[in-house]
Amino acid sequence: MATRYWVVSLPVQNSASTLWNSLQDQISKHSFDTPIYRFNIPNLRVGTLDSLLALSDDLFKSNSFIEGVSHKIRRQIEELERVSGLESNSLTVDGVPIDSYLTRFVWDEAKYPTMSPLREIVDGIHTQVAKIEDDLKVRVAEYNNVRGQLNAINRKQSGSLAVRDLSNLVKPEDIITSEHLVTLLAIVPKYSQKDWLSSYETLTSYVVPRFSKKLYEDNEYALYTVTLFGRVADNFRTSARERGFQIRDFEYSPEAQESRKQELENLIQDQDRLRSSLLQWCYASYGEVFSSWMHFCAVRVFAESILRYGLPPSFLACVLSPSVKGEKKVRSILEGLCDSANSTYWKTEDEVGAMAGLGGDSDAHPYVSFTINIA
Repeated sequence: MATRYWVVSLPVQNSASTLWNSLQDQISKHSFDTPIYRFNIPNLRVGTLDSLLALSDDLFKSNSFIEGVSHKIRRQIEELERVSGLESNSLTVDGVPIDSYLTRFVWDEAKYPTMSPLREIVDGIHTQVAKIEDDLKVRVAEYNNVRGQLNAINRKQSGSLAVRDLSNLVKPEDIITSEHLVTLLAIVPKYSQKDWLSSYETLTSYVVPRFSKKLYEDNEYALYTVTLFGRVADNFRTSARERGFQIRDFEYSPEAQESRKQELENLIQDQDRLRSSLLQWCYASYGEVFSSWMHFCAVRVFAESILRYGLPPSFLACVLSPSVKGEKKVRSILEGLCDSANSTYWKTEDEVGAMAGLGGDSDAHPYVSFTINIA
């Protein structure tokens, strides 16, 4: 599937069908690998020249906005498919692949009545796409919030012993709690374990000797228990810190552990549900935005063709997808099918800057031309 298309319109001198046949003939002879399609634009309501000029000032900016929203949704789809382990689906508009929708474009009269003023159509499209973008922000924020909570829990469960949650590493039999005795959990640097084992009994008085047990070890630290009289626990913490050992506050609670487990399961379910819902919404919304974008492009071609070629409307609109190496040749063919005087006029230096925005490309051409990047 091509991802880059030119939408162009050429001035019609005799008949559109004759010009179309000439264009097809030239392309097939000199750039046979360039797909070319008619871009069918209905007879829209022209309005006044002033209204067209005012509209043309906003067309380029609005196109950038609509295109940006389209790409934003597409990137979100790609990200969601990646993290879900899904194969990339073909993006569609009402079941029609987007490249086919563009190359076989048909105006939706029910949604955009051709008798409506062009400004009304453009503003309606802009409003609709802006609403979809706002909705996207809300849905993505909700999904990212749950994902962020899950990531925070995962970091606590898989991070360094200095910061991670210890509840899944400590069993009930590892902890002694009585009227006089308590068990503390010490985080010992991996390469200081010998120092810990030779010194923990002497860090304060009333420490139960030969009773320190290693529960877990990661790349940086080891987790040890130490049992002592509760009244000297604070002194032990201070002495241990001075020797480079960290005493982690921990209270074994089966209820709290079960609550954390349930919270994790709920968050995983919420994340899966929100991801699936967001992905389906993105598929549908991308189709809506793409359809709106193509109708916007039709209005843009129509308005700019009137301003470029005058009234009554007499132009041929088409869509091409030249290869990079064939672009120069296709430009030459398109230019050759325009009036030569018109061509010279639009290429004068004074006009290049003024018409670049109107034509939609960085270079001025003797015909309306702008690029659509659908990926």
